[in-house]
Amino acid sequence: MRKQAVELQAEAEYLSAFTTIMKRLEAAVGARAEPVVVCVCGGAALHLYTGARVSKDIDATILAKFLPPSNLNVAYRGTDGHARLLYFDTQFNGAFSLLHESAFKDSLPVTLAGVDAKRLDVRLLSPIDLAVSKLSRFDRHDEADIRALAQARLIDAEALRHRAEEALPAYEGDVGRVRESLDAAVSLIGKAVLH
Repeated sequence: MRKQAVELQAEAEYLSAFTTIMKRLEAAVGARAEPVVVCVCGGAALHLYTGARVSKDIDATILAKFLPPSNLNVAYRGTDGHARLLYFDTQFNGAFSLLHESAFKDSLPVTLAGVDAKRLDVRLLSPIDLAVSKLSRFDRHDEADIRALAQARLIDAEALRHRAEEALPAYEGDVGRVRESLDAAVSLIGKAVLH
């Protein structure tokens, strides 16, 4: 059973470009018994949830054996009037991010006009899993993304700590560094919700 679709906060122009790319992915799917699941991560997911930070690439994991087409980029004009390009990053590899084992199962469906979810099931990492995925790198963009999720009341510090602690045993990177990032993120969330 599909969970209720996410209410998107993205700029209209960005959402139109994003939808065009997903339509092109759907057109390349072909006949299948089950829909191809595309789970969007990173800055694209953040923008769709909050309207913050427009990302020029779509980081996503395709949960099927599937060769994406080559026409997965769209030029569009942003709300500021500047020309922009949005592209699907076919080189994205989320294996280096901290990710909970249930992250894809717990991802949330997105309803896009003209995209048939029975063929292409477009999903976003849940807000908490998106925040957890930001902890392994935790640069300025990641901090800002976690702050935006907290300010939108999509995550809280306790839930982030709990979900990250559950994800850590399977992580193959520097666990000590991720724990430091987690402590910093928890503090950042506390400050973000006060403003």
